[in-house]
Amino acid sequence: MSRGAITAPRNIDAWWRYGLPGLLATGLMSLGSLGVGWLPLRTTVIEWPVVESLRATGPGLITSHILVFTGIAVLLQTWLLLGRALAPDESRRVTTRDLVAIVSMWSFPLLFAAPLFSRDVYSYYTQGRLMIEGYDPYTTGVSVLPGWFQDGVDPMWAESPAPYGPLFLLLSRGVADFSFDQPALAALVFRLLAVLGVILLLIYVPRLAFAHGIDPTRAVWLAVANPLVILHFVAGAHNDALMVGFVVMGLTMAVERRPLVGAIAIALAASVKPIALLALPFVGLVWAGRNARWWDRIRAWFATGVTAAVAFGFTAIIAGVGLGWILALGTPGEVRTWLSPPTAIGMFLGGGAQAIGIAETNDAFVNVARLLGAIAAVTIVAWLILGPWRRSPVRNAAWAFVAVVLLGPVVQPWYLLWILPLIAVTGVSARSLRVIIVATAGFCIHAMSESLATSDTVFEFSDGLGIVIAVVIVGGILFISPRERNLILDQDIAGGLTPVDAPARARARQWTGQPPWQDAGS
Repeated sequence: MSRGAITAPRNIDAWWRYGLPGLLATGLMSLGSLGVGWLPLRTTVIEWPVVESLRATGPGLITSHILVFTGIAVLLQTWLLLGRALAPDESRRVTTRDLVAIVSMWSFPLLFAAPLFSRDVYSYYTQGRLMIEGYDPYTTGVSVLPGWFQDGVDPMWAESPAPYGPLFLLLSRGVADFSFDQPALAALVFRLLAVLGVILLLIYVPRLAFAHGIDPTRAVWLAVANPLVILHFVAGAHNDALMVGFVVMGLTMAVERRPLVGAIAIALAASVKPIALLALPFVGLVWAGRNARWWDRIRAWFATGVTAAVAFGFTAIIAGVGLGWILALGTPGEVRTWLSPPTAIGMFLGGGAQAIGIAETNDAFVNVARLLGAIAAVTIVAWLILGPWRRSPVRNAAWAFVAVVLLGPVVQPWYLLWILPLIAVTGVSARSLRVIIVATAGFCIHAMSESLATSDTVFEFSDGLGIVIAVVIVGGILFISPRERNLILDQDIAGGLTPVDAPARARARQWTGQPPWQDAGS
């Protein structure tokens, strides 16, 4: 696969075959979001007749859930069919440029949707309001603002400091100032910022994949056209999209021999969410080179570190905030979810201790499990940075994010999207591809269940019933149709994402002596 695929002629047939069904799917989701999406109380949108009818108890609400369920199901199946068309045994008729158009078609209806699956976007807005009112978001929760609940903020975060970097707080202030007293308008603007992150992925994922000998089109299919990107980055409007876009940009710049530009991009990513700093040492490793001596590595790390610090400090000065983000990094950990292995283990053991009467709460068990998880994560990341170069630094960056996410105190579904682009561009075995496809389907089920949680007016049993229905729908999509079933079960058809010709294998070998798709853990 060459870079020429990015500028290939337009393929109207591909747009019709894959773009149009996805457009229909996200259109259904957008309409359903008016009923089950998050809308602030302080907006006239909830007074629109169609919105009132969809959000009312009974048929309207049930219709909204059905629209969202159907949209997610159709989007998932369209993505699987598109992946089948890109399998190595197929005659290639879809290019990277086609995928850019298809992702754009899928995303367009959701630009106007109510936020789905999360209401973090309203926290972004109220944190911007905090800055306008002269408060420090790193030390003050949004509960000090009059009308914060009417703005749509989840009460869970009312007292919590902002865990975001200075650039994003500056953007939040600008959005809050622009939208004035209209949180629904602010949500749409924040979605445009998230879409900017998706655009960065569409630009840089093909380039980073090409540099590693991986088919750019298949990498974009797996990492950007993925339904979870559409659900959480576009429909959910999470700022993680902007962070991940800058991270992939930074690593691409490093691989293309512009490491200082890469360090600046990583600094911008960290100015959105500081966790992005995890990628910075790997920019230094790319700069130093595969056979670099320790002194060369140290110099590269120093140069990238200073460059990133200057860029980060510049955004902090403009935003007018200090180093409070360091203390605010633990804010997401205030939530307990079963998706985090350490937290889940702590809650399970603590629950058992409570059941037999040796503990009153599970807090101690959760805290110990989280501490052990943090120690393990730091150890793994240190080994990936300091250990022998057996994989591409980009691949090691992916594994560093895997360690931090899976061993961290909290895991949200969109955190997995920090990892997926870096895995896709460095190679995926057939087995791993099937795992990613099944995981994508599983988190589509999770998104369906989250759409039920957006309203308290449905019958109590509907959440469990809805999850069962979601499992049946997604299971049917995965295994009833021979095409999708073969994509998951047949190794020859799934194929993985690996170099397919001698030039691609040569590009892959420049980064590592052992292809990542042959790793035991890949």
